[in-house]
Amino acid sequence: MKKKISISAREIAERFGGEISGNPDVTVSAPARIESGRAGTICFLANPKYEHYIYSCKADIILVNRDFQPREPVSATLIRVDDAYSAVAGLLAWFQQMQRSARGGNRFRARLLPDRHISCSARIGRGTRIYPMVHIGEGVKIGRDCILYPGVKIYPGCVIGDRCTLHANAVIGADGFGFAPDASGRYSKIPQTGNVVIGNDVEIGASATVDRSTMGSTIIHDGVKIDNLCMIAHNVEIGEHTVIAAQSGVAGSTKVGAHCVIAGQVGIAGHLVIADHTTIAAQSGITGDVREEGRTLFGSPAFDHREYLRAYAIFRSAARKKK
Repeated sequence: MKKKISISAREIAERFGGEISGNPDVTVSAPARIESGRAGTICFLANPKYEHYIYSCKADIILVNRDFQPREPVSATLIRVDDAYSAVAGLLAWFQQMQRSARGGNRFRARLLPDRHISCSARIGRGTRIYPMVHIGEGVKIGRDCILYPGVKIYPGCVIGDRCTLHANAVIGADGFGFAPDASGRYSKIPQTGNVVIGNDVEIGASATVDRSTMGSTIIHDGVKIDNLCMIAHNVEIGEHTVIAAQSGVAGSTKVGAHCVIAGQVGIAGHLVIADHTTIAAQSGITGDVREEGRTLFGSPAFDHREYLRAYAIFRSAARKKK
């Protein structure tokens, strides 16, 4: 029987050299992102951009930097540490170790079909077709009438809806690119404890990757179409019926709206918000939030498409004059 994990604020503070503001005896059983913290979870705040979430967060414990001074009342117990981002790496590793112990070790049972490797704890819906060289990890859930082409890899705990198509060598749920530097500049891995959740009627192209979340879920909503060789990083959320063309990449924790069009080789930086119905032209670079719906952007850094064309005409005219 699986044991319930329970860690107190006192234990966490002792382990990471923290100072407690609040109830030292409150306990938590899982980590969560500060945007979605709930009772029984612990979150962290390291990026000032996310400070507004701390005032409405329902988590019982929040790790913060030692110099953090809240501007409004915070209901959670705070644990102040020297570097919250570095501390969370150790915290997640601790939770990961306890989760394995609670499961009774790291056993992995699988049924071996011809050229396929499917965990016995995976659940696969009726009508789903699985081609050779597919790997389906522990606890994966796949809906009905999906197609998994040769070489698809689905890491443990990921969820895929109905009528989804994953083309050859797509990888769902690999670790996100999360590392924290120490005082000497060496990087330590931050365990990626979340998963990937894919909605219904989603298509993901050949050799595309969707990384698991650090905490919580990387989410691909219903009807999204992702082309070959695209990269969706950890904690990203892609809104319904958005299309993303080849070789585009979305960096961590960015939220892309619904019905967006992202053309080939677009790069979107991390921790951004892209409004619904945004169109981003090929080879553009997005470095800031796009808050207004329905805009078309071009360039790197990208700005309004019509303004870009006028500016480009000026550039070309100046270049001709120099000749």
